[in-house]
Amino acid sequence: MFTGITRGTFPVVEVTREPGLLRYAVALGEYGRGLELGASVSVDGVCQTVVGLEGDVVRFDAIQETLDKTTLDTLRVGQRVSVERSARVGDEIGGHDVSGHVVGTGRIVDVRRDGHEVSLTVEVPREWMRCVLPKGFVAVDGSSLTVGEVSEDGDVGQFSLYLIPETLRLTNFGDKQVGDRVNVELDPRTVAIVATVERVLAARGL
Repeated sequence: MFTGITRGTFPVVEVTREPGLLRYAVALGEYGRGLELGASVSVDGVCQTVVGLEGDVVRFDAIQETLDKTTLDTLRVGQRVSVERSARVGDEIGGHDVSGHVVGTGRIVDVRRDGHEVSLTVEVPREWMRCVLPKGFVAVDGSSLTVGEVSEDGDVGQFSLYLIPETLRLTNFGDKQVGDRVNVELDPRTVAIVATVERVLAARGL
């Protein structure tokens, strides 16, 4: 489990592509100290397992299922990714419970900058909007964020995000452009509640 509080961005130092598999390495510096093989790390919001350790360089493997659903398929050497290590018992939950199980990618359709504030509008499949509520939670590239306005039109939905300077400092959101893809994880509690209500209503024929 993760808290959705990104601890910073770190450089990708190696990328190797094989059929159905992406092997890559990220230099975590001091933040990687104490990691062990098999540990879970959120990389741009995707839960990844540590498969190799060489000093401050941490290695990961992403299989085709992960590549199909996330932005990891576009990783390149020199790119910086948002990282959070898994939460420990007793850690403060400053965001919301995040599993790193990305439902898919959204597309940025609007970027607005006003002084110290940046706002993004993300477009996603309309079916996801059942679980995206104003003032609710969503994890985007691993960061726990509060949903602003929401809208639906045809087969797509949109939600807005308002980002403070501290969030921009620790993430890549300040560099996002229209057309960029982002990893989206819906709030698991909201998903569970919506699914339960829908199942009960269906059973009653409503």
